[in-house]
Amino acid sequence: MTTYKADEIREAVKQRYAAVAQQGSSCCTPADDACCSPAEVRFTSKDEAESIIAEADLGLSCGSPTAFGDINPGDTVLDLGSGAGVDAFRAAAVVGPEGHVIGVDFTPDMIELAAANAHQAGLDTVEFRPGEIENLPVVDGTVDVVLSNCVINLVPDKERAFAEIYRVLAPGGRFVISDIVTTGDLSQEVRADLEQWAECVSGAIDRDDYLGIIVDTGFTGVEVITSHTYEGTPTESITVRGFKR
Repeated sequence: MTTYKADEIREAVKQRYAAVAQQGSSCCTPADDACCSPAEVRFTSKDEAESIIAEADLGLSCGSPTAFGDINPGDTVLDLGSGAGVDAFRAAAVVGPEGHVIGVDFTPDMIELAAANAHQAGLDTVEFRPGEIENLPVVDGTVDVVLSNCVINLVPDKERAFAEIYRVLAPGGRFVISDIVTTGDLSQEVRADLEQWAECVSGAIDRDDYLGIIVDTGFTGVEVITSHTYEGTPTESITVRGFKR
């Protein structure tokens, strides 16, 4: 089985999502679910939040972490792998003018698209920063809630990713992450396919191993809130929550 270096994986993922940003739609699940439909609604006014979200929804989701984040007005929220900004904009609608939302993505085309969406929507409480999840451009202990939607599976070093999440969270802060995990064995051919890694398949790890990394990082109250099995594949999407001591 071919073993790829982390930089090779990152480059394949970056190219994949640069193309998604340019084309305006994709699917980041191993099955042809409804999430795969492209966003067709365009902005009609700065006051229509649903149009903002629709514009930014590129069909890359495998869950709804913002729905379970217990986000409060005034919170600082960090969205990892923020893409065109859909979850960041959802969070911004909750944190209000006193809050702050940071999106981090390592694909320049996505950062450009998200920033344009935020500007067009008149959202000055949202910012987008270029960076890798394993090395977040965020100060220690400054975030109340970390969100991520179908992204950690793409990261080569998942232990490092969760260590970074722990670092940036304030004491008592929490994360809510939707992601793809495996419930059985993937073939060696799939594991060796960079294209399927970039499509959220090959980089997925065993569900128990995934949750074990989170617990070993030091998070408490770790629980799977929702899950969805993809029929005919040894994969499922889970939404998991945990807290920093």
